[in-house]
Amino acid sequence: MRSVSRVACGLLLLILASGVTADDQQKTPAESPAAATTLPSEKPLTVEQLAASARDAVVEVTVTGRQGVRVALGTGFVVKPDGLIATNMHVIAEARPITVKTADGKKFPVKTIVATDRKLDLALLQVQGEDLPSLPLGDSEQVKNGQPVVAMGNPYGLSHSVVSGVISGTREIDGREMLQLAIPIETGNSGGPLLDMHGRVLGLLTMKSQVTANLGFAMPVNALKTLIEKPNPIPIERWLTIGAIDPREWTPHLGSNWRQRSGRISVKGTGSGFGGRSYCLSSTEIPEFPYEVAVTVRLNDESGAAGLVFLSGENDRHYGFYPSGGRLRLTRFDGPGVFSWKILETKFSPHYKPGDWNTLKVRIEEDRILCFVNDQLVIESEDRRLKSGPAGLAKFRQTEAEFKNFQIAREIPATTVDPEVASRIVAVIDDINTSGPPEMPLVKALLPEGHASLKVLRERAKRLEREAEQLRKLAWEVHQHATVAELVKVLTGNEKEIDLLQAALLVAKLDNDELDPDLYQKEVERMAREIREAFPADATEAQKLEVLNKKVFGDFGFHGSRTNYYNKSNSYLNEVIDDREGLPISLSVLYTELARRVGLHVVGVGMPGHFIVRHEPQDGEPQLVDPYDRGKLLSREDAAGILRTIRRLPLTDEHLRTATKREIIVRMLSNLMELARKEEDAEAMLRYVNAIVEVDTKAAGTRWIRAVLRFQTDRRQGASSDVDWLLEHQPDGVNLNRVEEMRRILDQPR
Repeated sequence: MRSVSRVACGLLLLILASGVTADDQQKTPAESPAAATTLPSEKPLTVEQLAASARDAVVEVTVTGRQGVRVALGTGFVVKPDGLIATNMHVIAEARPITVKTADGKKFPVKTIVATDRKLDLALLQVQGEDLPSLPLGDSEQVKNGQPVVAMGNPYGLSHSVVSGVISGTREIDGREMLQLAIPIETGNSGGPLLDMHGRVLGLLTMKSQVTANLGFAMPVNALKTLIEKPNPIPIERWLTIGAIDPREWTPHLGSNWRQRSGRISVKGTGSGFGGRSYCLSSTEIPEFPYEVAVTVRLNDESGAAGLVFLSGENDRHYGFYPSGGRLRLTRFDGPGVFSWKILETKFSPHYKPGDWNTLKVRIEEDRILCFVNDQLVIESEDRRLKSGPAGLAKFRQTEAEFKNFQIAREIPATTVDPEVASRIVAVIDDINTSGPPEMPLVKALLPEGHASLKVLRERAKRLEREAEQLRKLAWEVHQHATVAELVKVLTGNEKEIDLLQAALLVAKLDNDELDPDLYQKEVERMAREIREAFPADATEAQKLEVLNKKVFGDFGFHGSRTNYYNKSNSYLNEVIDDREGLPISLSVLYTELARRVGLHVVGVGMPGHFIVRHEPQDGEPQLVDPYDRGKLLSREDAAGILRTIRRLPLTDEHLRTATKREIIVRMLSNLMELARKEEDAEAMLRYVNAIVEVDTKAAGTRWIRAVLRFQTDRRQGASSDVDWLLEHQPDGVNLNRVEEMRRILDQPR
């Protein structure tokens, strides 16, 4: 499974996989006895029948590493009885032996990679088969939203698992049209077939949503047909050499997957050495002392480690200089085990750029070692226990890293630009015109500076991009704090004078800086005017309540969200007004505000798990109303039944008390905070928690949550302020031992 960039639909997607074939639809029983059993059924099959029919054509695809250990597992299926297998490109990786295992336990080594398409994430494999059960290909252009489908695969190695669902629609992701599925997809499903109820392949399982478990994506089967029609076959012998490290130049040690492409070396996978260590030695001849070794490296995760090794000898002995956890470290390895490591020095350097390319260099002299990052000296050591040996690259733990510009020489030139040259270049571009393409006089003015101009321009562009990003973050922070300040102001004062509608709109504005509450105030007033105009002359309060319900839930079409209950839109009052759909509390807020504008006194009732309202007439008995259930009038017994069903609690008078407007807003914010918690969105959680604390300054438990979130998001000053408040006030319900522990952590230097 691998990560894919976040797409416009707001989903962080993990590539999983799929496979399928086309020519079998033209097969006849006379051509292949096995093909006859896989022709599409004339009548729709049940899930059980479909699983039994397709099972024998679904295979496991296993990729083996250097030590013969499985490094990847996916799914595929037989496209043609002669052993043509479809799966995903990312399942088979590169330069690795591939084995296909059929449902009856037979194993077939892959002989040829028939076709691949990296962008579509598709691959066709050929094994030496005969009369293998195969699956017919359908037409993905004919799929319909809501169409029932069945997916088959090997999730987490559980062979031939089956799950049913429906096609939700089509969606473009990273420039590819995908089938969106209401189906859970897991690791190992990659390459599995998506079948219609007649047994035809409609797509190849490819992606899993990171937001919800029951959502996946498949590559349409018609994309596979192109590969079948226009193959680009590569014998497995040749496939095993694609991207492989040149053994004449490099020798890997302790495992991991070392690759070479476009002049760069990449490494993935945990090494077999302690701490996941692996290293790769260069065959470049080592000069006489003094000499230098350098490489430019980029890590996928700064909690990992990767960099240079040098003076390497037998029994995995060598020095290492590398970034680790954002710091620079020099280590001597006297053997393969943890007790043979000696960390000589670890230092922080402001010249190291996390997440970016960094040039590491070591200068090895007779009596000392000098370590540089981006031409700046970081570590100087007189440890020279290891006397000689080749140099190369190393990585640790789960780190994935890329290396470029590896060099060994008596002296390696600096990579940074001379300050005087940089100043000249900056002076030329100081007043650059930002409209239109660069002007030719400007280009010609920079040409004499050669490669230095490229380096300065790119570095300046990166700095400006970082500044722009920081300014966007600052603007967002200013917006949030300004909105919270406005919310606090609205909720201050007499309960009757608080504008609940405005406060609820400001909750939504926290996440939408373009929201204009005045527009929705006018829309609510327009709806209220339409309701008033529908009142009969001399209407009683009971008649007004009846008209209110008829207009809100009939003519206006407001209703409780049933199919997408936990969508944030149901908590944003502006979107509830736009879409006529919401949660019990958001519908209750709107109902209460419309009632107030038409002369009815309606208050909120914050039952646990289900918010309702109560109409309190001037004369007569109060009446409970459920805006989530189209304004249904509730008895006390009805309310007790709701609470018993949702929370398994007996109803008490406390559950039916009037909720203050401040309590309603805090509850709306708490709902949003819980959604953000489920999405593991710390920034969003902090946004809502901060609003709760500012609205309800006595919310000690929430203030502790804010302290933790501030610490986690590197807002140490804010975390310290919250910790001080908690230690000063010592409120009930907060574990002060944990607060004091955080105080000690905050007092430590970074």
